[in-house]
Amino acid sequence: NNIGVWLAPALNIHRHPLCGRNFEYYSEDPFITGKIGAATVEGVQSVNIAATIKHFACNNKETNRKNSDSRLSERALREIYLKGFEIAIRESDPWALMTSYNSVNGKFTQQNYDLVTTVLRDEWGFDGMVMTDWGFKEGTPYIVKSGNDLLQPGNQTEMERILAAAKDGTIKMEEIDRNVTRILEYVVKTPRFNGKSYNHD
Repeated sequence: NNIGVWLAPALNIHRHPLCGRNFEYYSEDPFITGKIGAATVEGVQSVNIAATIKHFACNNKETNRKNSDSRLSERALREIYLKGFEIAIRESDPWALMTSYNSVNGKFTQQNYDLVTTVLRDEWGFDGMVMTDWGFKEGTPYIVKSGNDLLQPGNQTEMERILAAAKDGTIKMEEIDRNVTRILEYVVKTPRFNGKSYNHD
C-alpha cells in the first residue's frame, strides 16, 4: 500500500476472553507478547516502514475504553502489563509508540509522566516518538509535559491550548522543543522523506 507508518503491533494482554481487541493482541503471557511483538517490529522496520507499538498501557477492555480506569499494583503493572512493551523496546527499537485512552490508577496514560518519560524513556531507553490514540482528553498541557509528542489527529483548538499554556508558563518552551524534535527525527526516518525505496521482495 506504499505506507510509511504502520499503527501496530498491539501488545496488550488478553486479560479477559471477551476483550474486543484480542484479535490483535498476542497473548495472556507478557513474555510471548514481547517476543512476538519484537519480531514483528524488526520485520516491518527492515523494509523501512515505521512500526508503532500500542496501546500503552493496560488497555484491558473495549467497553468504555476511553474512560476506564485500570487499577493495579506497581508489581502487576511491571510484571504483566508493561513487560511485553519493555521486551519489544529493548529488542527491536520501534520508531513509535501509541498511548492508550484509559487511565492507570486514576491518571490518563497520555498525561502520565511516570509512564511516558520515567519508565518508557529513562528506564527502557526508548528514543522514538510517542503519539496519542485517535482522540484525547482535556488537559493538553499535561499531554505535552508528559512527553507525549504527537496529538492525533490534532486540531486548531489543541494548538491554541498549547500556545496559551506556553505563554502562561504551564508548558516550558524546552518541553515543546523536545517533543517537536522527536517528531522531526521520526519524519526523517520515514521512506517518503528520506528517499529510501520500499523492499517488497
